[in-house]
Amino acid sequence: MKKEQIVRIQDLVGLIHALYPAALAEDWDNVGLQVGDPAAAVKTALICLDPTERALTAARSAGAQAIISHHPLIFRPLKNIQPTDETGRILYQAIRDGISVFSAHTNLDRGRDGLNDWLAQALQLTQVVPLALGGNLVKLVVFVPRGHEEVVAEALFAAGAGQVGRYDRVSFRSAGQGSFRPGPDAQPFIGAIGETERVDELRLEVILPREAVDKAVSKMIKAHPYEEVAYDLIPLLNSPSDIGLGRLGRLSEPTPLADFAARVKQALRLSSLRIVGGADHRVAKVAVCGGSGASLLNEAKRQGADVLVTGDVKYHEARQAESQNLALIDAGHFATERLMVPNLARVLKEEATKRKLQIEFIEMEGEGDPFTAV
Repeated sequence: MKKEQIVRIQDLVGLIHALYPAALAEDWDNVGLQVGDPAAAVKTALICLDPTERALTAARSAGAQAIISHHPLIFRPLKNIQPTDETGRILYQAIRDGISVFSAHTNLDRGRDGLNDWLAQALQLTQVVPLALGGNLVKLVVFVPRGHEEVVAEALFAAGAGQVGRYDRVSFRSAGQGSFRPGPDAQPFIGAIGETERVDELRLEVILPREAVDKAVSKMIKAHPYEEVAYDLIPLLNSPSDIGLGRLGRLSEPTPLADFAARVKQALRLSSLRIVGGADHRVAKVAVCGGSGASLLNEAKRQGADVLVTGDVKYHEARQAESQNLALIDAGHFATERLMVPNLARVLKEEATKRKLQIEFIEMEGEGDPFTAV
């Protein structure tokens, strides 16, 4: 009789971070496991936009052991935890019920096949690329004795190295010979103290985001057999071509702003939205950013966008767009992000199947926009 595989919270965390590495998150953000035991078993996870008391109740009713939210439960450092405010109540109850809470926020916004890709797909954009690229890359070069290269490579891949576009586990390897002489206090893996040793080694090269360097180096050193690891970190000028904040795409044919706004309303299931720009403003190139993306206004204009679709647009940002002849569609924070629930559920189900992880992902129902238009 085959023993049932136990999936743990740490397996769920690894699954999500393999798709949307924590290193992609903004510096001010707080992503990953917010509360919970990494070694706890998980069979069911609830996916929601906001980690509210209502979401916790829904998770409890569904028998879920984890909540995966977009917005973090713990966003700023807490000075105390008391059940007199919502965050405190959720933390208290989550711990009592054994429900872990995990956040995938700006790493999901910036990642490939993430929230902004889903928003672009919902609006039927083509030729989609990141609006603001996701930072510089670093090449890591490490020298490994033959026979140990796979262990070291696996450690680097697990830390987020080796991602190039739609390919992962990318590396380059070349053979050579290393030489060294262990000093009096050394504990060499190969060779003898005071004697020069020559070893057949492989030069292993991988590319990774600058933000992931510390984690990758730490994992690499733990996996490497040598007492002292020789490696190089080489800054690169090129950036990832498919990772970044927001997306830029094209419509199949130019459309008046009024008609495109109607498409946005229908696609995002809205009864109303706010528009900056004339009804006849020509729209062919579209920038999108789920949530609060008005900070990308200048970048959208620089890259030739005719309109920026986002949420939380302020008065002076609207005036700025107006002065630049860039149309704006403020579809709201909630409407531009709620599509993460069904899409993330789909992606995680597919990835769990590939990894043969027995875990069920369910979607939070009934989440609504806190704002009502009257």
